[in-house]
Amino acid sequence: MAVRDRVRIGSEPAGERGRRTRAEEKADEAGKAEKAAVVGLVLAAVATVVWSGSFVTSRALHDSVPPVQAAFWRWIVAIVAVAPFAAREVWRQRAVLRRHMGFVALASLLGVTVYNTLVNQAGLSTSAGNMGMIMAASPVLMALYERLGGARLGARRTAGMLVACAGVLLLVSKGSLAMDFAAGDLWMLAAAVCFGSYSALLRRKPAGIGGLAFLFSTFVLGALMLLPAYAVSLALQGGFEPTVGTVGLLVYVGVFSSAVAFFAWNKAIALIGAARAGVVYYLQPVCVALLSLALLGEATGPTQIVCMALILGGVMLGAGRGR
Repeated sequence: MAVRDRVRIGSEPAGERGRRTRAEEKADEAGKAEKAAVVGLVLAAVATVVWSGSFVTSRALHDSVPPVQAAFWRWIVAIVAVAPFAAREVWRQRAVLRRHMGFVALASLLGVTVYNTLVNQAGLSTSAGNMGMIMAASPVLMALYERLGGARLGARRTAGMLVACAGVLLLVSKGSLAMDFAAGDLWMLAAAVCFGSYSALLRRKPAGIGGLAFLFSTFVLGALMLLPAYAVSLALQGGFEPTVGTVGLLVYVGVFSSAVAFFAWNKAIALIGAARAGVVYYLQPVCVALLSLALLGEATGPTQIVCMALILGGVMLGAGRGR
């Protein structure tokens, strides 16, 4: 009896130690997941704030640099900025990149060639505040892509999307809902579609392609796709004068709005998903409105405030989770 008691007493600490080990493993996993979520949200916030500045920059460049040329040189600056960090990784992963070249090319077309060119084009005929508020509806498109992929949206998210879309329509129609859209607003709607599509596509990025290799490859391919349009713009519109102001703005959008922001956004989606990163992106209209007021003197009127409330309220409602 004494022996059995000693065996039983000796075995209990081992079992408890095993239970503690499993509990600690679960706690470690939960801690890692929480840390990844925090990092993802911070990275999404960094990208959102930097991109808010790029809308103001696009508006500021509209009188001095043609849209296609601004987009082209933006990506040339981005390529130069990223190359020292990414070139070796691209070389190591060249076989994987070739195997998934179709995916990389589509991401380059949507996120690099088309999206930013449309943003620059919109800056010719609409305000930076409008640009930011229209782009705030792009997470709605991300949710729609999720639905097409088989995910259930639910009544709450659907209602939120409808409210946000109403805010966008009210904004671009200048409060009348008479469908009298400004050209720049339509360009921004097209840009929002491209960005939403690009963000949804990132969730399907092949696991074998590293973040820097993917970023650098999309920059290079996107610039190459933009090259014919750049040549046409030079022939028809001529070049621009490289002043300190224009070069400084192009360096900002090339280094920060392209290299830094795209890396942060891509990493955020890899950590927390497009829908959750989109929640942070809803802050963009507020950032753009404040920056455009401070730097460009663009006032925010009552209609824009109402539209901002509708868009932000709709997308927050659509992104929220039920009990």
